[in-house]
Amino acid sequence: MTIKIAVDAMGGDNSPAAEVAGAVAACQEWGCEVILVGDSGRIQAELDKHQTQNLSLDIHHASEIVTMHDSPSDVFRKKKDSSMRVAFDLVKQGDASAVVSAGNSGAVMACGMLILGRIRGVDRPAIGTFLPNLNDQTMVLDMGANVDCKPLHLYQFAIMGSLYVEYLLGKHRPRVGLLSNGEEESKGNDLTRKTHKKLLTNSSLNYLGYVEGGDIYNGSVDVVICDGFVGNVVLKTSEGLAVAIGTMLKQEIKKNFLAKLGYLLGRSAFTAFKQRTNPAEYGGAPLLGIAGVGIICHGGSDSRAISVAIRQAGESVNIHFEEKLATLL
Repeated sequence: MTIKIAVDAMGGDNSPAAEVAGAVAACQEWGCEVILVGDSGRIQAELDKHQTQNLSLDIHHASEIVTMHDSPSDVFRKKKDSSMRVAFDLVKQGDASAVVSAGNSGAVMACGMLILGRIRGVDRPAIGTFLPNLNDQTMVLDMGANVDCKPLHLYQFAIMGSLYVEYLLGKHRPRVGLLSNGEEESKGNDLTRKTHKKLLTNSSLNYLGYVEGGDIYNGSVDVVICDGFVGNVVLKTSEGLAVAIGTMLKQEIKKNFLAKLGYLLGRSAFTAFKQRTNPAEYGGAPLLGIAGVGIICHGGSDSRAISVAIRQAGESVNIHFEEKLATLL
């Protein structure tokens, strides 16, 4: 089966330039096949800026655009020819295998659930995000799709995250932790305590127990589970901290000659650090639990982030996550 990725070319802050450049790069670097969905005239104008000969790049016109201010329900009910909805329709019809969008994450969630449906046994799909740790990367979920959760939801997130990491990253029996305000049994709130004692402790998962925020980054765990409220705070805090560290380093380097000299001598280390902590290198956030593959990118994604997300979408299709998860729930 040919894997074609439908890219919502009008969803991001830098659309369609970033989406088109990312699609071209994904086709050139990894041989991906892409359908760019959106305003055909604007997409073609961007494609004309690139060398696209012998690349599998198609355009599917869609006349409407989803904004960050659109409510998810309105996107599904009223904007039926939006680039986002049409991309999911292409998957539903079998003309594409996965969707990549840097658009309104709530609308992506709604389209994924209402057009593709949920995997049998999944109560609520979750958004997972990969964050860098000292060894490689940690998946954290949910990152904002479900603000109010029940213990069963967190338990299902743990199963989905563990399975995805195992097959996408090749980690046998990934280590799973439940995010709390301490590692002791007495810590946590009503939600985490019930999830920990009644569900995760007795599960077949490689469950380590409670973990703290720092464990996301020290490499001691592969999957971290939390509700969407906490997860979104973790994500936004991490993004803000990364920007602040970069800004503070630049400020210090500019202060005197010795600092500038030190930067020049250690430039390769600074470059490696920047790449290692660059969110673009970790792809998008998979929407786990829908009956198909949807990858959500940050609204401000550049072409590199889009290209890596397209590759990730293809890899996600190849691991047949939907079938594997359905057998476990």
